[in-house]
Amino acid sequence: MRYLLQRVAILLITGWAALTINFLIPRLMPGNPVETMIAKFQGRISTTAIHALELQFGLHSHQGWWLQYLDYWRNILTGHLGVSVTYYPQSVGSVLAQSVPWTVGLVGLSTVIAFLAGTLIGIRSAWRRGRLGADLSVPVALFLNSTPYFWFALILLYAFAFLLSWFPLSGGAASSGSPQGLAYLGSLAYHGTLPLLTLVITSLGGWLLTMRNNMLSTVSEDYVAFAQARGLPEGQVMYRYAARNAILPSFTAFAMAIGFVISGTLLTEIVFSYPGVGFILYQAVTSLDYPLMQAIFLFISLAVLAANFIADLVYILVDPRAREGR
Repeated sequence: MRYLLQRVAILLITGWAALTINFLIPRLMPGNPVETMIAKFQGRISTTAIHALELQFGLHSHQGWWLQYLDYWRNILTGHLGVSVTYYPQSVGSVLAQSVPWTVGLVGLSTVIAFLAGTLIGIRSAWRRGRLGADLSVPVALFLNSTPYFWFALILLYAFAFLLSWFPLSGGAASSGSPQGLAYLGSLAYHGTLPLLTLVITSLGGWLLTMRNNMLSTVSEDYVAFAQARGLPEGQVMYRYAARNAILPSFTAFAMAIGFVISGTLLTEIVFSYPGVGFILYQAVTSLDYPLMQAIFLFISLAVLAANFIADLVYILVDPRAREGR
């Protein structure tokens, strides 16, 4: 119980700090959304309209930062995220509702696939160390882990979309005709295969190396040698004894990665013109879109905090040392 209360306290304090920083950072940047709108309309905006835009974008330049900070928290608690500058007059909520499913589907699926594949290969690579296939996986994983994912994305795009025309050059799904049912799922797979392969292949090496290193330190433990001396099956010793303890650090990293799923992958989404959160975040930054930036950072912060808190709860169930507060 004491461990759980400590984690809840840390969660609340970290959440408050993250959301406060989320309030401050856009306001410390030069310029503001209203100036961007004035430039967009080439000065054809009245004084009354400028004041209305400030209210819409939550700037309230006539107020001090403290009152703006209170308004910011009130808007968060009431779910009012404001109006987007980039997609004006759409609300921030509607913009996120359109982009978040794309990102969660792509990045979430690629993270799970890369974690599972990299972890399983890392387990077997460490267990069968000294053999050609197991040792060869290390330099391959190092190469994949050091490959810039946007560079790999450009290679896939050039080879399979431009030269072979197997996949589209850009987009998220077919927009014409609004396909339904299996046709829509086919369109999703058609547009999402190359981005998915990019993220899975370039991130798989990191999970493999992490799990292999954890396993190498675990297989030399006495309880693993004792399990082998008892004559237990190799698979049972490898997975239930060695891998079960070696996976704990990887599980923490996986929880972090799941938390960052909602942030998208900025460069990959830009390369493929994929309509995800990373792509609209880039547009929000270039347009000084305070409300949209704050909403995206808000969801990223909350997702990471929630994922870490869930990981802490799972640790209580998996690791007896956590239950004892050690």
